Amino acid sequence: MKKAILIPTISLFLICLVAAALLGAANAVTEEKIEQNAIATEEASRKIVMKDAVSFGEKEEDTYTFDGTTAPYSCISALDSDGNVIGYVFITESAGYGGKISTMTGIDTQGKVTGVEFLEISETVGLGMNATKQTFKDQFVGLIKGITVNKNTPGENEIKALTGATITSKATTKGVNTALAIFEEKYGKGDAVNG
Repeated sequence: MKKAILIPTISLFLICLVAAALLGAANAVTEEKIEQNAIATEEASRKIVMKDAVSFGEKEEDTYTFDGTTAPYSCISALDSDGNVIGYVFITESAGYGGKISTMTGIDTQGKVTGVEFLEISETVGLGMNATKQTFKDQFVGLIKGITVNKNTPGENEIKALTGATITSKATTKGVNTALAIFEEKYGKGDAVNG
């Protein structure tokens, strides 16, 4: 009786041990590659949201409270060929319908959005994932602090919500507004910000 229980138990233990070792090895091999891919995606996205930048400064990371939510953010200065700051690139987080949305926002020295990209988004396919379409992201270009979402015809400093994905639209807008608020607090200058 003991043998009938002992052999399957040992076999199961050995199978689990081998499986855990293989998963650990696979994780060790892929973890570095995943991190390298994330860094490459972030670098490529910087060039998209700040097209005129020739290079970028050092990344700063911190937390910021906006609209009652505290979340991590990062900021990096965008430089021209002479090393002059022409804007900033922020990465902010907000809560979407399907989870965390990590938004990269380029902001020029006048406080205007130069571009928006997503580093992480897992919204509903065919609804919230439409936020990744260029037509949606382009709505933010040229806008300043205090962007709002409109379900119908957007007015000044507004974007049109995605059909059936108002939560995603508002979460993206919150991410961009967070970046604009941090910019104003840390670097704010120019007519677009002060006027």
